[in-house]
Amino acid sequence: MSATTETPHTSEAQGMAIKAKTQRQLVVRRFFRHRGAMVGMVLFALVFALAFSSIGFGPLPGWWKHSYDVTGTVIAGGRPTLTVWPFSLGEHPFGQDNLGKDYFALVMRGAQISIIVAVMIGLVSTLIGTVIGALAGYFRGRVETLLMRFTDVMITIPTLVIAAVVGMIAGNLGPYFLAAMLGVITWTGVARLVRGEFLSLREKEFVEAARAVGTPAKRIIFKHILPNCLGVIIVSATLAISSGILLESGLSFLGFGVKFPDTSLGVLINEYRSAMTVRPWLFWWPGIFIIAIALSVNFIGDGLRDAFDPRQNRVRG
Repeated sequence: MSATTETPHTSEAQGMAIKAKTQRQLVVRRFFRHRGAMVGMVLFALVFALAFSSIGFGPLPGWWKHSYDVTGTVIAGGRPTLTVWPFSLGEHPFGQDNLGKDYFALVMRGAQISIIVAVMIGLVSTLIGTVIGALAGYFRGRVETLLMRFTDVMITIPTLVIAAVVGMIAGNLGPYFLAAMLGVITWTGVARLVRGEFLSLREKEFVEAARAVGTPAKRIIFKHILPNCLGVIIVSATLAISSGILLESGLSFLGFGVKFPDTSLGVLINEYRSAMTVRPWLFWWPGIFIIAIALSVNFIGDGLRDAFDPRQNRVRG
């Protein structure tokens, strides 16, 4: 029986009914009381909704009238038409690029690709890191030695260097393949965290009891130990997504990431970095969205970390 199995119950104290809360309920309550996490969730939801609803995605149409891949006549030097008071988007709220493309549509497309790539990096790296860390932490011995020495070798290689090599090879194959390959090389931190959790949990009484009755190792790992590591894994995945968008933006800025005809926020910054002094909006808009996405995901990760922290044993009223 796993240590995470809890059943809420009601007890009487001084004539008052007190309903106990499960660990899941306590985690959820602590998370929703974390102001930074709530700000991050709202900010990320706004950016996500704006990016995917404005220009549409795949077969789904958007509400914005311009397309990111259609050129046009540059109007008024391509200056932004967005006004805060009175609020108005105008014809080209973020301005136009050198070819007359609507820059709002371009930034939204860049945000879509950057978010998708970052999420894929986070999921792939978390999956690989969890499997390697779980095997190393549970089986110990030669398995742990082999897997952790391989992990140490991967850690010694600068991430940006190996990511640039991967980007050169996989960049032309599309953003999704690039994201998967970047996830394959960024799992080391998750693996070490999961291994540490497994080393601690494998010595607990409920694991010893499961082994004593002949429970297979596969069932012990996935049914008994892994559910108790979900907090660490979820937090690691969230922070991996935040690191993923910065990694993708950095690679695209250097020319090793997403390739034409597609775009990303890092690609837009790279293309228009020379225009910072004459048309700074072409540089600042994608930069603002990178910061907004990375900060919001980091805030969510901080909230999850505090919610899962076992030392947070008191729920504030």
